[in-house]
Amino acid sequence: MTDLSKNYNHPKSGDTIKVEPIRTLQAISKIKTLLLKQPRNYCLFVLGINTAFRASELLSIRVGHIAHLLSGDILEIKQQKTKQYRSVTFNQAAYDAVQMWLKARESEALKKKDLSLMDDDAYFFTGLRGSNPLTVSTLNNLVKDWCARVNLKGNYGSHTLRKTWGFMQRTKQDTPLPLLMQALGHATQRQTMAYLCIQEKEIENVYTSLEL
Repeated sequence: MTDLSKNYNHPKSGDTIKVEPIRTLQAISKIKTLLLKQPRNYCLFVLGINTAFRASELLSIRVGHIAHLLSGDILEIKQQKTKQYRSVTFNQAAYDAVQMWLKARESEALKKKDLSLMDDDAYFFTGLRGSNPLTVSTLNNLVKDWCARVNLKGNYGSHTLRKTWGFMQRTKQDTPLPLLMQALGHATQRQTMAYLCIQEKEIENVYTSLEL
């Protein structure tokens, strides 16, 4: 359980202050296993690493935005930073996680006799004791806690979810940088590379992949 009184936002001495992506599929799998019995947190994590929404956008999602989507459908959310809408194709992993959380929410709503939790206008990611949306700072602490509990070293936070999507797209799928730039809303390839914490490694590969 996360200790919200602890200052997870401050990195330990010697740690990088840049928020990092999760760099391995094994680590992602460990966090999924850790959260499997926590439907809200599992859904937060899986949706975050499969959509690349900013934390504020992720937490702005309402039940009506997402409850009826199937794999392959479009999830469209207004970006708070740019005020533009961004469309994301819902994949199977996101669908499964959302359905798990919806089922748990419905059960909780019936137990509390408060069906407003299932209204289309209700926030999708709420605190455990109410209908208010989670805050970015709470999500930041949660992500830090999850990463710490699977022994990841470094500095992690709410941006980790979005960065993990981009990092995996680039390193596992070899997704072209122009597409990642567009998806992440960046102005330059340099900005995207630096954001995903992969610039130095790719430059190193330029020198080591070809011997003349």
